Amino acid sequence: MGVALGSVHLIYVLFILIIIGMMVIRRETSLVCIIGIVLLGLTATGSLTASISGIFNSFIYAITELLPTILVICIIVAMSHVLTETGINETMIRPISRLVRNPAAAYWVIGIVMMIISWFFWPSPGVALVAAVMLPAALRVGLPAIGVAIAMNLFGHGIALSGDFIIQGAPTLTAKAAGIPVQDVITASVPLVAVMGLVTTVTAFWLLRRDLQKGKLQAEGQPGKPAATDPASRRQTSLLGKSVVRSLAIVIPLLFLLDVAAMFVFDLKGGDATALVGGTSLLILILVTLIAHRSAALERVTQELIKGFQFGFKVFGPVIPIAAFFYMGDAGFTTVFGEVLPAGSQGIVNDLGIALAHMLPINREVATVTVASVGVITGLDGSGFSGITLAGSLAQLFSAALGEGIATLTALGQIAAIWVGGGTLVPWALIPAAAICGVDPMELAKRNLLPVVIGLIVTTIFAMFLL
Repeated sequence: MGVALGSVHLIYVLFILIIIGMMVIRRETSLVCIIGIVLLGLTATGSLTASISGIFNSFIYAITELLPTILVICIIVAMSHVLTETGINETMIRPISRLVRNPAAAYWVIGIVMMIISWFFWPSPGVALVAAVMLPAALRVGLPAIGVAIAMNLFGHGIALSGDFIIQGAPTLTAKAAGIPVQDVITASVPLVAVMGLVTTVTAFWLLRRDLQKGKLQAEGQPGKPAATDPASRRQTSLLGKSVVRSLAIVIPLLFLLDVAAMFVFDLKGGDATALVGGTSLLILILVTLIAHRSAALERVTQELIKGFQFGFKVFGPVIPIAAFFYMGDAGFTTVFGEVLPAGSQGIVNDLGIALAHMLPINREVATVTVASVGVITGLDGSGFSGITLAGSLAQLFSAALGEGIATLTALGQIAAIWVGGGTLVPWALIPAAAICGVDPMELAKRNLLPVVIGLIVTTIFAMFLL
């Protein structure tokens, strides 16, 4: 029957509801999470000093859990900056721009290129890289700048980021919150990401083509100036030499393809796969910096790493307090506060799940709709990452009540949160792509709204049949 619910369980549920409410009204939740940690500790231990110490210790626990993810993202962003600065990024994708012969080809080619690059480099650095070469080509063949922005958003910040199969930052966060292996989340997310991506991108393309045929859209305007084409980039490219840039533009993708092959051959998963990508990225960063800057390479490597770490901790700064609170729902609580839960407790979230199983007629329909809805709500903060730990915790809760489907529910919550908050709907998360394409972020958000909503509905229904 499980352990009887106590004050600790009620406080945990109360703060989950408060956090969701704060996200709905678009307010930050870090302070709320910290207060929640203090009250959980005070209620469970009865000690003010233990509860206050618990804030710091919960942060340490969260950072320890998230550190591999934070580190690999910092390194990849630093490497991407070096490749963009030297013109290697632009050279790598220039041949693909020749495939852009009409608006339809431009939309799909830009989208697929953005997706592939985002798998390895993440979408944020990929935006400038893709737009630098593909935006002018798309405008020439009749695809408006808004169409380029839509393609980059849906394929990069949508499909690639919500699955995150290579870097595995997102599935690592949700898997830890749900208490399951990362590979389980990745495997379960593949069909869901495919359905969500297909429905969303096809719907967006149909709406875009309809407006082009009706004359509501025209391929005219003044797109932004991508960073990769600035004078500094040209000077650095000439410093390397065209032949060197071309050689590196071939070698670098081959190195990542070798990483992917090694993952299959040696069965590298989760942290091992992430470590391989991170190590390769660091070696590429060092190699390119040594070739480009020669005697100044020692200082430049340090500078690039600093830029990468600044980006990483800026992204994960608000995630750490939120993750610290939600880790309290599982093993994090006993790690921080000790064995203070009632005898027979399986963790706060598991206890709540078992209680739900006996209190409510929980079924797969209720579970999938609830997890998807919470994912959408948590994405409203414009991050996408700050709420996916909640999605993992709720998936764990509902799967405990259902007795199955934890991986599918976790993947669904992750997809919903990132598609909404990761850069396809929330206007302030769309600014990079909108700015570089010279379009209004609000207009881009409006264009993405209907395709993403339709995609979420279809994907949620599809997930019901997978449970």
